[in-house]
Amino acid sequence: MKSNNKIILEQANAAVIRGDIEEFLTFCSDDTIWTFIGDKQLVGKEAVRQYITKAYVEPPKFTVEILIAEQDFVTAVGTISLKNEEGNMVDYSYCDVWTFRDGKMAELRAFVI
Repeated sequence: MKSNNKIILEQANAAVIRGDIEEFLTFCSDDTIWTFIGDKQLVGKEAVRQYITKAYVEPPKFTVEILIAEQDFVTAVGTISLKNEEGNMVDYSYCDVWTFRDGKMAELRAFVI
């Protein structure tokens, strides 16, 4: 049986694939914190909205290869392809560690290469 947090992340990912940023944000806590390890940190939904709007010129294509849920954490490992500002697809490997609070995605620690 899937954990509720795993289901929430899958629903949020589905919204991203459809390009529905506002629906995606409904799955995040208001004070969500996203840390891109070795790069930057975003604090709050508005910062995440601005980042996604800029980073996802069009909805990304991604594959989740591993999805592990334990207590308030969900870890996703996979690949993501994003179109850059020049219109070229760029492929990345990632490991996202999500912390959930009260049924919302409260924190992301993203390792992207």
